[in-house]
Amino acid sequence: MSRTPRTHRSTYRVLSALALLTLAGGALTACGDDDSAPERAVSSPATSSAPPKAGRSGGAELRMISNDGHRLAFHVTPGNGDTIVLDSGGGEDSSQWKDLVPKLRADTGATVITYDRAGLGKSDVVPGPWKVESAVSDLKAGLEQLGVTKNVTLVSHSQAGEIANYFAKDNPKMLSGAVLVDANLPPFFTDEEIPRLVAANQPQVDAAKKDPDRPENRQLLSTADGFGPAHEAFHKVSWPDSVPATVIVSEKTPLDGSPVDAQRWRDAAASFVEDGPGRTLVTAKRSSHDVPKDRPDLVLKEIADMVAAQR
Repeated sequence: MSRTPRTHRSTYRVLSALALLTLAGGALTACGDDDSAPERAVSSPATSSAPPKAGRSGGAELRMISNDGHRLAFHVTPGNGDTIVLDSGGGEDSSQWKDLVPKLRADTGATVITYDRAGLGKSDVVPGPWKVESAVSDLKAGLEQLGVTKNVTLVSHSQAGEIANYFAKDNPKMLSGAVLVDANLPPFFTDEEIPRLVAANQPQVDAAKKDPDRPENRQLLSTADGFGPAHEAFHKVSWPDSVPATVIVSEKTPLDGSPVDAQRWRDAAASFVEDGPGRTLVTAKRSSHDVPKDRPDLVLKEIADMVAAQR
């Protein structure tokens, strides 16, 4: 592991890293099988007296949350005091974190929450283009309905980095810290880079249009719709100075097949860290973009360190 503190499953799944970037791995594939154990759905709010039932996270409760006319699945592993929220990468549902959740609960004692974004896992499909504002609204509504309004450590992989940046900007008092795991970050999405991403993925988008009802194609098309303007806006988002952040960047990056873009990905992570106080850059050696799978030890350590530092 290379650490720089600030001083001055199968081939990667749908929308592997940058929402629709596939320069690194080539073809897109379907989401993995849902290997979760049965869970008992419990209505929000989180004050329900029903005991937790073991599920995909080894002790998680399934809470169905309503927001803006659709329902979302939140999986809650109860703890004490702090809350860790794990937000999955593009095309991934909450099962991405199933092996890490019990270890996080044991190491930190915190409540651990995973959730399925709209259209994934047990959550409802929402037609139309993917909008980060809607994703932020879903996350905030879910946490508020669960009674979680402060002391949150937000852990975001890949596309979820966009949600994290907007969420932190709008709700800094809810967050005690963040761990951004090879996440989409504003400095990467420049006027020069966005057209490269769109052009590189146009063949996959065209292929997906031939079978738009397949879940993986639906996710790709919803993200591709309006990608340019959405990421021009994302490029301007600023992370609040009051929220400390650890940025984990993979050694290979999601753009391993394109040296120019891979270096820009690394440079964007370094730039993000240099742009504000309380930020740390960590390089995940020997890791692909799928850092939670390749280096779970590192992800666990950085989350635990962030939680401990804010106590």
